[in-house]
Amino acid sequence: MKKILVPTDFSNQAENALKVAALLARKHDCEIYLLHILEIPLHKVDALSSYNNLPEAVFFMKLAHKRFEELKNKDYLEGLIIHEHVEFHEIFKGVFQVCKKENIDLVVMGSNGISGLREMLIGSNTEKVVRTSETPVLVIKNEHKTFNINNFVFASDFKDECKIPFEKATIFSKLLDAKMHLLMVNTPNKFITSDKAKNRMQNFASSFNLSNHTINIYNDISIEKGIMNFSQSINADLIAMSTHGRQGISHFFNGSISEDLVNHAKRPVITFKI
Repeated sequence: MKKILVPTDFSNQAENALKVAALLARKHDCEIYLLHILEIPLHKVDALSSYNNLPEAVFFMKLAHKRFEELKNKDYLEGLIIHEHVEFHEIFKGVFQVCKKENIDLVVMGSNGISGLREMLIGSNTEKVVRTSETPVLVIKNEHKTFNINNFVFASDFKDECKIPFEKATIFSKLLDAKMHLLMVNTPNKFITSDKAKNRMQNFASSFNLSNHTINIYNDISIEKGIMNFSQSINADLIAMSTHGRQGISHFFNGSISEDLVNHAKRPVITFKI
């Protein structure tokens, strides 16, 4: 891991994410890429291909760079290499483009979570990034003075399609020197016997060189609640999940457990795209 992207709107939540990114960057010798998305009215977006000639764009660019300078002078960023990016896209498009252009290894985002009707109709910016990002996304809810990950929960149904994201998760877990807890949540609607679940998980894990892990089957009324309750029971430092990246009508009807966790879990959540 060498490059960390931190989207920022200069809010407290975004700064919480930046502080975690700084801790990771200092520990693993990474560079930080700060990304700010300018909120320009949609009817002006096409005109911004030549934004250098637009007074509004010039003003907002200067303002963004001023805020960047204020951030870069923070004590917790001292000595780190910081790059600035300003984009006029929607946030998930801006994140995608910068990740691709700069070969980003990890996106770290802040979120305070949303709920109710607003969540159903709009969704948070962080949720949209989680849904579309090809790069792993680490979501931070609170301020962290330190970011030591000892217990790392990977929740899954452990089917073959999860092997690629799981491999990425194991690499990240080893980088953090964390113990990985493999978790399958059993619910009334999607019930399988403990023996069948355990066999599936053991066969799945046998494909990987895991040296520090546990296998866990947890019963709860929903997968989301099971993940959060199990994580609380072991005092997990981080929850990891794969995401399908569903969009459109499929996402509306099926939803995404990883996106729900991003909104509702109080612990840090990291997602890996299938």
